[in-house]
Amino acid sequence: MGLTNDRHPFDRLFVATVLPYKENSCEIDEEAYRKLLRYFLQPKFVDAGGAIIVNPEAGEMFYLSREEKRRTLEIAMEECGGKVPVFVGVLGLTTRETIEEAKDAQSMKVDGLFLLPPIGSLDITGAWNAEKYPEVWIDMAKDVLRGVDLPVITHPVASYTPKFGIGLPLSATLKMLDEIPQIIGWKMVYNYEGFRTVAWALRNYKRHVGILGANAVFFHEALANDLLDGTLTGSLSYAMEPMVDHIQAWRNKDIDTARKIWNGGLMQLQEYVYSDYSRLHNRYKIAAWLRGLVPHPFMRPPLPKPFEEEVVQLKQLLQNCGLDVIPDDRIRETFHQFSAAI
Repeated sequence: MGLTNDRHPFDRLFVATVLPYKENSCEIDEEAYRKLLRYFLQPKFVDAGGAIIVNPEAGEMFYLSREEKRRTLEIAMEECGGKVPVFVGVLGLTTRETIEEAKDAQSMKVDGLFLLPPIGSLDITGAWNAEKYPEVWIDMAKDVLRGVDLPVITHPVASYTPKFGIGLPLSATLKMLDEIPQIIGWKMVYNYEGFRTVAWALRNYKRHVGILGANAVFFHEALANDLLDGTLTGSLSYAMEPMVDHIQAWRNKDIDTARKIWNGGLMQLQEYVYSDYSRLHNRYKIAAWLRGLVPHPFMRPPLPKPFEEEVVQLKQLLQNCGLDVIPDDRIRETFHQFSAAI
């Protein structure tokens, strides 16, 4: 379970970074973002094989302008470039816009792209039958990569199916891998059955494609079955320390320590965060705020507001993991300001 060996240099612990805003506004807080990125440059994360995803879904990429995406990437390269791998999410409403974002990324010498399926029309989003029409994403990916020579990690979301959840079905996955050799990592957005099915297929594929865990609630079982080459998850934004310790224990074959960490609070925290996918990114950001890693928990509308009960629950679950949280008076003050302002 070595994540940084010479053969597979991008089998890493990628964190999908949240994005901080200034108080009572949706203006990006650049200094707070720099502070967050520096947090992930500490030896504990770097030595474990840490890496950064800029402009992921957890970073609200759908609601950022091209100029804002360029700026967040500039900041990330200034802070992290050459220290840890930096991949960047690229996606516009049209393929042409996505191509331009990919060119922006290449000009700033990123290590790779984080590629998402098309957005917009119902035909290619909620109604998309990925098994029947895999070319919807494949054609877009080929166009984006035609003039951009960079490694790619996918965000393989598709219309819901009982077997795979929100993840791209296996037949479409294999076709995409066959046609796009630049893909070096596959984000595992699947439900439990889908995760097992796709992970075993990746493990037996003709070339190495990293199995990058997303749903942190599955990590214990995935590590036990050697089906986690790395991660690509927003959960590292709030629980990096126990998650790294848990992964390192499995790497060292210290099963007793791994079980102790998982059963001692980490499992319960992840089960709550992932219990409602319509609140997932809210909970990432609320928990990061409670840790003191970002100054506020609010997201850019139309993303919804946090609930007070989520704050209470997450505070307790973080503390149960032995993690420090911000003081109660700061919680009350910030949450009151947020509720009144948005």
